[in-house]
Amino acid sequence: MDTTSIAKQMIGFQKSVFNNSFNALVVVQDQTETMMNNFMNQLPWANDESKQRMTEAWEMGKTARENFKKAIDEGYERFEEMLDQK
Repeated sequence: MDTTSIAKQMIGFQKSVFNNSFNALVVVQDQTETMMNNFMNQLPWANDESKQRMTEAWEMGKTARENFKKAIDEGYERFEEMLDQK
């Protein structure tokens, strides 16, 4: 087995591990968001402005999370293209 195919297998494994870990992270963050929203809705002193700020914070987190995933996926694609050129 040549080094290129070994490297491709290693990258495939790392990509799979990253995707599974990332998906688990997404589930945890989404569950946390749901739990916090339920908690905020039950607080009598939480006004609409504070709820809106929490929603904005969650949306910023989701955007950052998706940008991170996109950057990692692009990195894997570039690395795989580099290996294909050899």
